[in-house]
Amino acid sequence: MARLRRDSQIQLSNPNLFLNRELSWLAFNLRVLEEAQRKDNPLLERLKFLSITESNLDEFFMVRVAGLKQVVASSINEIQLDGKTAEETIQSISTEVHRLVELQYRCLRDITLGLQETGIEILENFEQLTTEEKKFSRKYFGRELFRVLTPMAIDPGHPFPHIIAGRLNQAVTLQSKKFGDRSQILYAIVEVPQVLPRFLEMPRQRSSAPLRFLPLEEVIKLNARDLFSGTPVLSMHGFTITRNSDLSIDEVASENLLSTIEDQLKNRRWGEAVRLNYRSGMPESIREFLRFQLDLDPIELYERPSLLNLSDLMEIYNRAPETKELRDVVFIPRNAVLLDKTSSIFKKIRKNDILLHHPYDSFQTVVDLLSSAARDPKVLAIKQTLYRAGKDSPIIQSLIEAAENGKQVTALVELKARFDEERNIEWARAMERHGIHVVYGLVGLKIHGKMLQIIRRENDEVKSYVHLSTGNYNPATARLYTDLALITADAAINQDVTNLFHSLTGYASVPRMTRIAAAPINLRETLSRLFQREINNALHKKKASITIKVNNIVDPEMILMIYRAARAGVKIQICVRSICCMKPGEELQNIRIVSVVGRFLEHSRIFMFENETEQDIYLSSADLMPRNLNRRVEVFFPIQDVDHKKRIVQILESYFRDNHNARVMLPDGNWRRLQPARGEGRFSAQRYFREEAMKEFDENEKARQEKRKNIFQPVMNPESILSPERETETA
Repeated sequence: MARLRRDSQIQLSNPNLFLNRELSWLAFNLRVLEEAQRKDNPLLERLKFLSITESNLDEFFMVRVAGLKQVVASSINEIQLDGKTAEETIQSISTEVHRLVELQYRCLRDITLGLQETGIEILENFEQLTTEEKKFSRKYFGRELFRVLTPMAIDPGHPFPHIIAGRLNQAVTLQSKKFGDRSQILYAIVEVPQVLPRFLEMPRQRSSAPLRFLPLEEVIKLNARDLFSGTPVLSMHGFTITRNSDLSIDEVASENLLSTIEDQLKNRRWGEAVRLNYRSGMPESIREFLRFQLDLDPIELYERPSLLNLSDLMEIYNRAPETKELRDVVFIPRNAVLLDKTSSIFKKIRKNDILLHHPYDSFQTVVDLLSSAARDPKVLAIKQTLYRAGKDSPIIQSLIEAAENGKQVTALVELKARFDEERNIEWARAMERHGIHVVYGLVGLKIHGKMLQIIRRENDEVKSYVHLSTGNYNPATARLYTDLALITADAAINQDVTNLFHSLTGYASVPRMTRIAAAPINLRETLSRLFQREINNALHKKKASITIKVNNIVDPEMILMIYRAARAGVKIQICVRSICCMKPGEELQNIRIVSVVGRFLEHSRIFMFENETEQDIYLSSADLMPRNLNRRVEVFFPIQDVDHKKRIVQILESYFRDNHNARVMLPDGNWRRLQPARGEGRFSAQRYFREEAMKEFDENEKARQEKRKNIFQPVMNPESILSPERETETA
């Protein structure tokens, strides 16, 4: 590796400074797989992590590998930052993924053996069934499966069928009746239906008997003779196809973005094939037949030794008994905002900013805030961005309720949120039906920033409250992702957010902002200015440090800025979850990069710039990626309260102290799991945050119980039930 002796070598043209983006992502997925391999994780949690690696890999091929194939096909085989061409990157991906798949199935074998000892058995094939279980499976086939299945023959009269992306299929070879001295080999395909559970649970004769699950494709295989009556079945082997699922939309030419995306979604399942997974033992003749029909290269075929679609293992995770030895301890988040009958959440916000750290702080605070606003007669208007709202969203229900209560409600719905497009279209149509003003993003930009603003009349004055977050307005993911959010009545921040909303919904192209920054308007410039400030401090021999926590670091200009800061003497600490294209080498010793993978998905983005006189802390919806800084609407907002700053500093210090779930990047770009030093205890940041939250939850519950004991309870007047005391508030 070339050594970096001069700042002139810190250039985009130096491939030694960068790691390949796609290979860096695969390294992240390997870190997730390591959590599935860990013996100190409960077995069902290990199964969950294994399932996640598979769903991650599916999306990677659907989007990233598909994109690389398009680059190769375009004959514009541009050089990546690390010096690789797109074609070379695809070759490297194939090598790494084949190795990853091998590790996945070793891990699966280890987990299934462990589960077997606890009385949960995931069977690989129908031959492992007892006689009684085979009878049960045959009855199930006749009762539930037979009429649902549609065998599809492949011959001159039956062309190769459309295989839907991600669906599990059985490739069948059959032997036709003899014609003279020869018999003909026939092919057919059977799709394993998604409308039924993937795993069939075998009946138990006694409660202590093992819980046994058989994959649905093995039920089909057991009953193949009934499906192809009169034609001998020679073999049945499972396979799945991954297709290009990224949407290609010409927003400028589109007159109706919503209708255009709906049309594109219908075509997603028929995109170009980019990968074929097949079960071991599949005859070479049918494997090559599938490869030819799908126009795949040999390196795009992945042999799987057993169960396909490992992401379906989440079904076992959800259906298995709630045994505490097999699962993580149930975690109950604390309620960050405690109110009594004489106060409201708005009064609380006016008194102090509220900082939320999810999932340790309950997302219910945000749900309650919006629910209160929907019913509060003083609230005039609500504005909100929606990227991923989730299923059965209480957030959207509150927006609808607010509109029905006569408030002016505006929702900026991002229709291009990948793999959530259909759900967002449904929500958008539902909100429009209830009188909500729905804005479908901006041409060429995704609205990824998380903003909620509530405008309220108080004492003949209009005031506003804003919620800004690093994560989505999705209660389900808020229990699984770590995020930070700020709720504030600060006038300057609220004015900035109002101006930004006006820009997004109207023609105010350059909003005035004094406290927050936004991409693509001024976020890159703001970050560069803050970096340069610390570089100047270091060059003048002043204390200077930069601490960053993000999901991904890809943007080459930001990477070079970090390198230059480190070279100037700025102490740099980075906690990155997934992709990190930095390769700092041995000379840039002021940079420490760690990655934490644990029970919760690390999703918060924190930026801290500190020197002898200043400590500026910002939260953001943006990662350091070209798409976030150039092609998305993102928000970057300050933390001003002293106590909140201290709390975030403690959060950051905990991540860099972690020696349980953390890995450190080595100078060559590889990762090494951190271990406690001799005499040092094991420390997990996520466990520490959970324990602190549960301790506070218990203390709050205890305080509530004590309060109830000491309150005199008079006999209730029946009239008071009909006329409850209205909540009072001092504006």
